[in-house]
Amino acid sequence: MSKAHRGSGMIEFKNRGRGTCPVCSRSGIKVVYEQEVEGKKITICKQCRAAVKHGKKKEALAAL
Repeated sequence: MSKAHRGSGMIEFKNRGRGTCPVCSRSGIKVVYEQEVEGKKITICKQCRAAVKHGKKKEALAAL
């Protein structure tokens, strides 16, 4: 994982980047990865970003 998403660089994010992922509904997880959905940018967790990249969870993103 790059240093941009861990440690002291997280100070600029609200709540150090932690929140609830809109795709998988996990709470207390880092949601710092941007994903574009229908022209809007949302922030999702690392696991959902990887799943979308590999062609999974597209129906969950379409529901947003």
